[in-house]
Amino acid sequence: MATEKVTRRTLLTSGAKLVVVGAGMGASGLGLLSGCTGQAAAPAASPTAAGRATQPQQAIPEWPWPYVSLDPQVVAQKGYESYYQAGCMYGAFNAIISALSEKVGYPYTVIPTMMVKYGEGGVVGWASLCGAINGASLAINLVTKDYAPIVNELVGWYTVTAFPSFKPSSPKVEIKATSVSGSPLCHVSVTEWCNAAGAKSESPERAERCGRLTGEVAARAVELLNKQTSGGFQPAFKLSASVGECGACHLKGGTIENARGKMDCIPCHEPHIKQ
Repeated sequence: MATEKVTRRTLLTSGAKLVVVGAGMGASGLGLLSGCTGQAAAPAASPTAAGRATQPQQAIPEWPWPYVSLDPQVVAQKGYESYYQAGCMYGAFNAIISALSEKVGYPYTVIPTMMVKYGEGGVVGWASLCGAINGASLAINLVTKDYAPIVNELVGWYTVTAFPSFKPSSPKVEIKATSVSGSPLCHVSVTEWCNAAGAKSESPERAERCGRLTGEVAARAVELLNKQTSGGFQPAFKLSASVGECGACHLKGGTIENARGKMDCIPCHEPHIKQ
């Protein structure tokens, strides 16, 4: 019995060795066959590599990107709805870019518009430049080299306009009050409206006001772009008289020259020029 067990083990061990040797010879044979054909066996491509190989590569167009005239009312509604998704800067920027994505297609289809969410509340709540102006200006800058006069007109228009006048198709909150900010700053714009409406700055009413304002600013931006595209743009905004009066001393070339800017000086600084 012992001899039989040893013999069986020996046979099993020998058989395993033969299988291993046979497999090695088979692999060697395949290698030899590959060598005979002059072609080396290529490793299988990973799914990721294969996907990259078949993915079409599209060139990024040079700046400025193509622009076509857009419907301001469509853009206004988009701006209002986008505001409630990710705030004012995103709302204005996404309104214009999504409209261009629908009418032009690539490259607007690949812009991650959520990248401008930081501008909400005047840059992460710092209440500096209104996010709607910021987002609309970025979109303007993307589609025209002659962006400065349009952005200047947009900012100036914002400071003298009673917001909001746009009414969305399905408003989330009913509001009636309007106010003129006299400033492009979120802090001033929100405070002026809250005072006029008797509303809290963190209330649904104030949010609704900013949502409508966002749509309105985006719509105004495309109105200006449409005019520039057709050759009919003419700047209309005039700087406040205080800018010239105060600037005589405080702006470039003045006797003091310690300031820069275009905003109306009076809302923040008490006048000290004798009338």
